[in-house]
Amino acid sequence: MKTFYQILANTVLANVTNMTVWFAMIFFIYLETKSVTATSIVSGIYLVMTASLGIWFGSLVDHNKKKTVMILSGVISLIIYIIGFVLYISTPAETWKEPTSVTLWILNVLLLVGVIAGNLRSIAVPTLVTILIPEEERAKANGLTGTAFGIAFLICSAISGLLVGAGGMFYVLILGIVMMILSILHLWFLVIPEKEIVHLEHQPKVDLRGTFAVVAAIPGLMALILFSTINNFLGGTFMGLMDAYGLSLVSVETWGLLFAVISCGFIVGGLFISKYGLGKNPLVAMFAANIIIWIISAVFTIQPSIILLSVGMFIYISVVPFIEAAEQTILQKVVPQERQGRVFGFAQSVEQSASPLTTFLIGPIAETFFIPFMTTGAGVGLIGSWFGTGPARGIALVFVVTGIIGLILTIVAMNTKYYKLLSDRYMKDVPETLPEGELA
Repeated sequence: MKTFYQILANTVLANVTNMTVWFAMIFFIYLETKSVTATSIVSGIYLVMTASLGIWFGSLVDHNKKKTVMILSGVISLIIYIIGFVLYISTPAETWKEPTSVTLWILNVLLLVGVIAGNLRSIAVPTLVTILIPEEERAKANGLTGTAFGIAFLICSAISGLLVGAGGMFYVLILGIVMMILSILHLWFLVIPEKEIVHLEHQPKVDLRGTFAVVAAIPGLMALILFSTINNFLGGTFMGLMDAYGLSLVSVETWGLLFAVISCGFIVGGLFISKYGLGKNPLVAMFAANIIIWIISAVFTIQPSIILLSVGMFIYISVVPFIEAAEQTILQKVVPQERQGRVFGFAQSVEQSASPLTTFLIGPIAETFFIPFMTTGAGVGLIGSWFGTGPARGIALVFVVTGIIGLILTIVAMNTKYYKLLSDRYMKDVPETLPEGELA
């Protein structure tokens, strides 16, 4: 456990670095260009790259020492942040105000690559839980992982808006470079008791067919991944529009500090799991969490109130760790250890593949339909008297509709046969490796 705590501490350091760059970049782009479409496109690019690289990242995790992979992740991010810093300070300030600027998009994509390199770590850490933590304690360990994410989220939420307000991306990138160096040095001298690389030698480096066969051989696992994919399809709405909506209510500095308070929800949820676990069946916890999340999503923008938004987001964020920990705990038990990196990577790729479509489209859709609908369109007469009118209320309406759709889909998923199949699989003893016949 001492080694696991050290890994979590290092993960906090690395996540603070990458998340601060990511948050700050979104704030910076919106404040400079005033374009909702630009911020949604950046989020869409992030999700496309995440979905495209997940399977390859999983293969790297399975075929190399986990420590080596995490150091590689940090080194890539560090090099890119240094290059991004040089580009930023050598470019005239007026360049960043034009949403069609080639230099702006070069910087965006460059920094996105640095942030996404951190996803190598997000795949490696759950596999280390399998290696370092006994099965009966893994749900609690996954809760601690969620707590670590929450701490990082709190810190980066508190500082990203302040840093952007004080100096654009200048202080953000300086901080990113320094903290990534510290993370790499700490990890370099950390001893992780991983005695061998657990994988089958005859497998290809990127074995999509074999990984898909493992997923398909486990009853209900593909349905779980597809359910998470649908959730992410809807979740892309929040990624593309939440900052624009929040910044319509308060200043960037206030929004950043508010996120710091709200992000304590990750810590609250993670600590609860680390103490009490997820119960006998993590699937029950996962579906209950989804019901809560979608109800909240349907009501937390029902009025233009920063208090209502903040309370709703706090509850939402407190519940998210239950969904993440439940999926990780299930995969850690039902997937053979030699395949876990690739299955986690496969799940990441599939689950994130839907969000880019939503994120790319939601900005233009909001600007061409929902915002006009609640500004000068029929929505003003239909619901404007109690819902409110204007561009921000158009964005709010998107969130309400998304929450209702998500709740309906969750109830439908709970009543399918796949829920019972995966639940039964989890509740029985699962062999360390699947029989060859199950991989056919």
